[in-house]
Amino acid sequence: MSLVSFIGAIELGLVYSLLAFGSFISFKILNIADLTVDGSFVLGAAASAILAFNGMPYAGVIAAVIAGALAGVVTALLQTKFGIQPILSGILTMTGLYSINLMVMDGKANIPLLNKTNIFTLAETLIGGKTYKIVVLLIIVAFIFAVLNWFFRTQLGLSLRATGDNEAMCKASSIDTDTVKVVGFAISNAIVALSGALLAQMQQSADVNMGSGMVVISFASIIIGSVIIKNRNITLGFLSVIIGSVIYRLIIALILTTKFPPSYLKLISSLVVIIALSIPNIKRKMEINKLRRSINHVS
Repeated sequence: MSLVSFIGAIELGLVYSLLAFGSFISFKILNIADLTVDGSFVLGAAASAILAFNGMPYAGVIAAVIAGALAGVVTALLQTKFGIQPILSGILTMTGLYSINLMVMDGKANIPLLNKTNIFTLAETLIGGKTYKIVVLLIIVAFIFAVLNWFFRTQLGLSLRATGDNEAMCKASSIDTDTVKVVGFAISNAIVALSGALLAQMQQSADVNMGSGMVVISFASIIIGSVIIKNRNITLGFLSVIIGSVIYRLIIALILTTKFPPSYLKLISSLVVIIALSIPNIKRKMEINKLRRSINHVS
């Protein structure tokens, strides 16, 4: 792997770690697989790109976060107020967002940002070299990590965690679980949209189809990270997401150095997730078999 490919993989790993943060909140904390992320990721990229195209890159990032939060609120309301199943709620929101994303992008399937100012421009001037994007992304990821680590230790954050663990108990304790879910999905999709916004400005383009497979990428990052670092607390959980995301992108970068056609990337991503999901179960079965053998040996 060349140095350029390595740096590029680290950059993408950091960007997608924010995507994985969002999925971690819904999948691991709220215990709901939220498929909205495929749409909210593109929504963030679209809002960021259209404003950056018009000379407002920083406003684009802020708009992306707000838009993503609103998408999460819609998904949560479909579940809590309309009684629609969680997975179907995510699919419905994601489907509707395709048209909304096209509207945000002024009816264009692609917005190029070549020769346009973006949030990395100032860093390039101040830092220079090949790693200025990594420095910016590290600062943003560290900030989001710190904020989430603090938030999930507040009363509202603890209520959100408790809702994912045992919703019935929370209702019995007079916790408004519907409101908690709305807040959780809003935060989750706001961070996902931030990831899309940063990717659009970093790669200097936004495409209406760029959200395809984001759920798989985020789950792969979460699962790989959880295999490496056991999620004994919320801090280690979010830390494992960052590590898992970077490792996942390095794996993909290594695969791209081989003769595998790029069209196989989706299949490879799925296989990585399958393998990562299977490892804990395989380890558990091996431990059970080892215990059985030891018992049989003693008897």
